[in-house]
Amino acid sequence: MDVQLRPVAGAHPGTRCPKTAISWDGDALAVTDTASGQSLQLRPARLYCYSYDQAFLVSSKKPKTHAVQGLAALDEDGLVLLDLPGEWHFAHLTDFVAQTGLPLIDARHHDSKRVRTVLAARAPGWRRLHGQPPPLLLRYRKPVSIGVGVAGLAAMVYLASTGMWMAWRGISAVGRMLLDVVEAKWLAVGFSPLLLVVRPVTARVQRWRADRGVILGSGTGAYISVTSSDKLQITRGKEQLPRIRIGERVVDAVSLLLYHYDGLSGLVILNMQGDAVHHLPGPWLPDAANRFAHRHGLGLAVHAVSREEYIALTLNSRDATP
Repeated sequence: MDVQLRPVAGAHPGTRCPKTAISWDGDALAVTDTASGQSLQLRPARLYCYSYDQAFLVSSKKPKTHAVQGLAALDEDGLVLLDLPGEWHFAHLTDFVAQTGLPLIDARHHDSKRVRTVLAARAPGWRRLHGQPPPLLLRYRKPVSIGVGVAGLAAMVYLASTGMWMAWRGISAVGRMLLDVVEAKWLAVGFSPLLLVVRPVTARVQRWRADRGVILGSGTGAYISVTSSDKLQITRGKEQLPRIRIGERVVDAVSLLLYHYDGLSGLVILNMQGDAVHHLPGPWLPDAANRFAHRHGLGLAVHAVSREEYIALTLNSRDATP
């Protein structure tokens, strides 16, 4: 089968269309990512076309919700072998599976919690191909951003000293808007020079909080804190993630589990019955988790799990952060 399918739009509004493609090579699914030059073949048990709602904080008071779309390849147990973010034309997918014999699950209108739970349940060796070119100047990002920030600070001071503060504000607003368009938000320091000071101070404060068990961070950028109302707050960038009450109800958290399974690791928040309330895949430090759990009165377990235990934990979780 020579027909290649490609996504028709980005994973969510405002993102570029991924440069990924799928085709059927005899008895395997062939996947290419021309942006990164990667290609692979796999034999999934089924395809999973998904969409779920995700809320983002665009200001301190106004969260904005949009759909995150993509296509995943699942193994026989329902674990994710491959995740291909992007909007795929469902009619084309239907024709594709009709010719290949692969079952197709239409999860575009499933409950968002269920979709997130499925996507977070990764198979050993799982991959995610974004189909996006690597960021420019990645190696030089830090020195370049510092240089841009210093230049921006000099321009701000000069315009302010000559009575042209409003001109600087106009330039700053236009500059940030252009950076959003060209997807170079890391250069925002040039138009907000105070970030030169704020970012290092914020990073230092976060490390201080983690060292004392106030927060628990992961290698994926997500971290957990506890609110004044005794709720676990999961934070990752500007995503508005759920708060989970610490307590004895079926939806409440009482303990944490750090698991390891065949090269995979993650954190599962458990309720009083030992059922998974929320799953966060990725690396978490046991010592940091111990400090956090001890400080907030949570139980903690750290151990390897079997495949059966892993499937039960991840696919039966009430929610997840993929």
